[in-house]
Amino acid sequence: MSELQRAGATPAKHAFFADQSEREPSLDFLEYWRTLLKRKWAILAFAAVVTLVAGVVAFVSTPIYEAKTTLLIETNKQKVVTIEDVYGGVGSSREYFQTQVEIIKSREVALKAISKLKLYDDPAFDPRQPPKGFSAFLQQLGLVKLGPAREWSEQQLIEAVYGAFSSNLFIEPVRMSQLVTIRFTSPNPALAATVANGMAQTYIENDLDARYQMTRTASIWLQERLSGLKDKLNQSEQVLQNYREKIGVVNIDKSSQSGNAQQIEPLQMRLIEARSRRAEVEATYKIIKDATKVGELASQPAVLNSVQVSEAKRTASEAARKLAEVSQRYGKDHPKYVQADSDLKLMEENLQRQIDLVVGSVNNEYERAKSTEKMLENALGAARGSVQTINRKEFELGQYEREVDSNRQMYDMFIKRSKETSVAGDLQTTVARVVDAAALPGGPIKPNKRQIILVALFLGLLVGALLALLVELLDNTLKSTEEIESRLKQPLLTVLPMLSKLDAVRTTSGHLVMDSPNSLYSEAVRTARTGVLLSSVDLASRVLVITSSVPGEGKTTFSSNLALAHAFTQKTLLIDADMRRPSIAKAHGLDVTAAGLSELVAGSAQLEDCLQQVKDSNLMVIGSGIIPPNPLELLHSESFVRTLEALSRKFEMIIIDSPPVELVSDALVLASHASGVIFVTKAQSTPLPIVRKALKRLRRADGHILGVVLNALDFNKAEKYYGEYSGYGKHGYGTYGSAYGEAYGSSGQAAKAKA
Repeated sequence: MSELQRAGATPAKHAFFADQSEREPSLDFLEYWRTLLKRKWAILAFAAVVTLVAGVVAFVSTPIYEAKTTLLIETNKQKVVTIEDVYGGVGSSREYFQTQVEIIKSREVALKAISKLKLYDDPAFDPRQPPKGFSAFLQQLGLVKLGPAREWSEQQLIEAVYGAFSSNLFIEPVRMSQLVTIRFTSPNPALAATVANGMAQTYIENDLDARYQMTRTASIWLQERLSGLKDKLNQSEQVLQNYREKIGVVNIDKSSQSGNAQQIEPLQMRLIEARSRRAEVEATYKIIKDATKVGELASQPAVLNSVQVSEAKRTASEAARKLAEVSQRYGKDHPKYVQADSDLKLMEENLQRQIDLVVGSVNNEYERAKSTEKMLENALGAARGSVQTINRKEFELGQYEREVDSNRQMYDMFIKRSKETSVAGDLQTTVARVVDAAALPGGPIKPNKRQIILVALFLGLLVGALLALLVELLDNTLKSTEEIESRLKQPLLTVLPMLSKLDAVRTTSGHLVMDSPNSLYSEAVRTARTGVLLSSVDLASRVLVITSSVPGEGKTTFSSNLALAHAFTQKTLLIDADMRRPSIAKAHGLDVTAAGLSELVAGSAQLEDCLQQVKDSNLMVIGSGIIPPNPLELLHSESFVRTLEALSRKFEMIIIDSPPVELVSDALVLASHASGVIFVTKAQSTPLPIVRKALKRLRRADGHILGVVLNALDFNKAEKYYGEYSGYGKHGYGTYGSAYGEAYGSSGQAAKAKA
């Protein structure tokens, strides 16, 4: 039988806990809001402190003024002198505009502006001023000694001012325009306007000076280059003329190659035809040559197509026919036969001569075709060589002509630039102009006190809220009943409310169920009693172990009140098994020196000597007795098992108050002998990992956990901040509680009468 079945859990409950085991706890938006509400005063206090600090800083800060000058950079302005082409040209693209912006930002322009405005004499920038603030305070205390006075040159002063100057200077292009804004911030409004205007004027003057220096440098360079270019031009023209005279060409162009070119094309056509003819004749020649070796010339196409051969074949055939006719009529010695035979031989010899003539003509034709092809190849090669010679001469001539043209163009260009440069020093145009000069600022730009305070308030609230959420996430204690099942994966047996100071005093005696039967605590204990009874209906006797993970979680108080609740309806025994820190006897006002569990198990006392009855109730109590040297060995003995079995036959309900699981192992031994374990944990106190570890140890010890009791839960706070809609905090038990009080009162006797 599984643990869930032993505890009376249904398959539906098993599925519920299996589903819960797969879910990790997380904060949803409603929990975020509850967390913020819970810590709203801390968040508001944090935001108020941040806002106060920011406000103090804003009000004591030195006001800063800003002046702005607007420049127009005219990238497309027409120049009278275009000497810039020598340096690659200024162009009209956005690159040129961006280049000018970077020039304004350059260190050179800034240093010239500092020098022009003599900012090193201004107290705000003068590096020769005595130190202020913390450094001055240290000097007054004598902790820092002043060195010898430093001698400053003007360049050193300018360099020293540059850092502070550049940190207050802002240069930005205006989007989709050719405008640039120069802004300067300073505690002195007049100085801010002066520096902004001075920076713009310095850039314009720097640009004019750069252009003048560029024109002057170009003029000197052009004059130096002109003399050399003229000599080079004369030399190249003389070389060209000498070469023309050497090759005897007055003007060579493409027309001079037309004759040779016209010869090449016909020769190529004739050569192609000759090669084709030679190939055909060569094929016939090879066939006849091969047929000569095997004696089959008469059957070759070239022989058969010859008219003379055909005629010779016909006459030879006629002579053969006549010889055949004569041979039928006459003998071989007859003159006609001899004549016919002689004619046949003559015809055959004629046929052979005609065949030999055809073969000879093929050989001759083949030799002529080869000779013609060779001749045409030689003629074509000679024509190509002539054309290539002329091409080489024209190529060399073209080189000389191009060099002359290049030198002439360079000379003409430098003559033109020299003339332009001669007047460039008298006429210069500015690349930029001021379209909006800086005026005296009307008010400071910072600190914006209102904005700083509002931003500080917003950031304070935001950071405070984040810190509150972070603290909530880091809080790993149990804060609501839902977390018992979702995070511990254990059923919730009951929830005990946080007691008031008066109830807490009463609770020390463990009699709250009797003294205040209508209280929420008493009702929660009775709920636990009902859960225990329903978990094992068929058992004649039940042994319950009440334990917790660490001390101070209220397990002893709960054990006493649960035992009193069972004593109303059952024969109940409460055993104090916490032999190291016994408290049951004292809580119920019993004799703490009487024999107890240790004597009963050891056999040194009888059961009647160990039993004590709680006043005004049927509850019997066995104290811890004398504290043994090793309580764990006593509880682990066979004698304890026999004692527990004997007590089970006498009492219907035995409740054992055991030590905490995390301190000693007594509870693990007791859990293995009990029919059920009730685990008590304190809300918002015990860390979740410790609780999980204790429950895990109990399960490994074969302890049957009936449920978890969540103790000291503030119902009002839980309902407000954690969504505990139990109704405990606001509504109590309504008319039921009133009727119960009227009928039985709050005394122990009335509670006993109810049972």
